[in-house]
Amino acid sequence: MPDPVIRGRFISLEGVDGAGKSTHAAWLADALAARGHRVVRTREPGGTPLGEALRQLLLTQPMTHETEALLMFAARQEHVVNIIAPALARGDWVLCDRFTDATYAYQGGGHGVATEFLRELEERVHAGCNPDVTLLFDVPPDVSRKRLSDCARKGRELDKFERESAAFFERVRAAYFERAHAEPSRFRVIDATRPLNDVRADLARIVATL
Repeated sequence: MPDPVIRGRFISLEGVDGAGKSTHAAWLADALAARGHRVVRTREPGGTPLGEALRQLLLTQPMTHETEALLMFAARQEHVVNIIAPALARGDWVLCDRFTDATYAYQGGGHGVATEFLRELEERVHAGCNPDVTLLFDVPPDVSRKRLSDCARKGRELDKFERESAAFFERVRAAYFERAHAEPSRFRVIDATRPLNDVRADLARIVATL
């Protein structure tokens, strides 16, 4: 009989806008692949055709904060069922740019959506599918705003979340820290204000422990 397939690992990347998650995601995927893992790199909101369509609405259209949360979890339902859970069942490693922690941070911490409401949605959508490790790239709001301003000066149009106030990002960052404090075995907090090579040295050490 063939050997049973060992479940893959689920790694999520989190942080406020401008923290550098996307910059490091490609490098991290390559580092995992170099160690012999099959890597599925994906993002939220998005990851599926429907998820990408919902992403466009979420990043550009005004809506109530509760509607925002519901659409995030609608995209996540499709994502988990069609991409994440099948990949893990195959033994692949999933590297996801944002997951449910982002909803607690942005819609919960940033916009004040009730934690109980988000927790109920989480239980319904993916109670049995959660990240094994979450990399939290941390920068203070002033660094985030400067990096986003630099992007805007280079011609990239900022989405509605990236245009939020410094106070909003303070709340988001605090919500991330609250979750990291509650689950220290899952979170790895990374000081993303440092030079690129220093951050990647931290990532390399983390990859070596997985």
